[in-house]
Amino acid sequence: MRSSLLLLLVLLSFLAGVTHVRGASDFRVCAFNLHHFGESKSKNAAVMHTLSRIITRCDVCLLQEVRDSKEKALPLLISRLNSYDTKHRYDAVASERLGRSESYQEQYVFVYRTDTVTVTGQYQYPDDQLGDAFSREPFVVRFKAPNTAIKEFVLIPQHTTPTNTTRELDSLYDVLQHVKNMWKTENVILLGDFNADCGYLAKKNRKYVRLITDTSLIWLIKDKTDTTVRSTTSCTYDRIVVNGERFVREIVPFSAKPFNFQTEYRLTDEQALDVSDHYPVEVLLKVVKSRFPFNGATSLTLSGIKETLSKLCSFFLLKHLVVV
Repeated sequence: MRSSLLLLLVLLSFLAGVTHVRGASDFRVCAFNLHHFGESKSKNAAVMHTLSRIITRCDVCLLQEVRDSKEKALPLLISRLNSYDTKHRYDAVASERLGRSESYQEQYVFVYRTDTVTVTGQYQYPDDQLGDAFSREPFVVRFKAPNTAIKEFVLIPQHTTPTNTTRELDSLYDVLQHVKNMWKTENVILLGDFNADCGYLAKKNRKYVRLITDTSLIWLIKDKTDTTVRSTTSCTYDRIVVNGERFVREIVPFSAKPFNFQTEYRLTDEQALDVSDHYPVEVLLKVVKSRFPFNGATSLTLSGIKETLSKLCSFFLLKHLVVV
């Protein structure tokens, strides 16, 4: 009897492992407006600690409002990330400094785990193609992530100028078409602080934004989702938009959301605002990985294994109950 029960427990444990072969749901793509991240913030130990906690949750994280004119803050951040999370190694790829004014420029920065994803291409979109439509032209990066179901994808970032949100969002549609044609891919996510709500994107103007009217584009962060830290605002500025149904099928359902780091880390309003006035937004991509070293010579498929084990478990359970 004991041997039968022991075997039953072993089989149940094995079966539980097999059920996690697909859909472990742990590849996270994030976008975070750091709100004037530069030398001053990089010297604030509490802020850097919180940023490390937030960013190391992500396999790929787009950072915006990086104002690192002395080129010291970003290297320090990467060093902090690697010290905080020793299970992974973090690196970054960054755009040039962008902006129409010499006194105010930003960089797009993609921080990523080198053990789960690699950069396979990067492209700074030339704004002259659209008549200077953007204050900060998209810095497009292509990634390869072997453990994800989608395998390879492109991220198009945008931090719009509040006074020009409608035009910039509409022009992003042209960028999307250009990138899809250039890299022959449909696996594209557009993400960032779009300022796509409240007074910056009037409801009457939405019909002029092709990024909204094209039904093949799926907006994962829905309207009326607050992505701002201040208690006096409730706006859906930060967004994640996916191109095509195929890519959407490889996203974990209902995983797109803002990450409320203030609540999660029990910060005061002042402490949270020292970090940023935005919450990061995130989405999970489905992954495909096995805990067990099956190979092509295995005679049973995973579904067959699960079915067989389920029958065996039922048999042993029934036998146990009958004997008792």
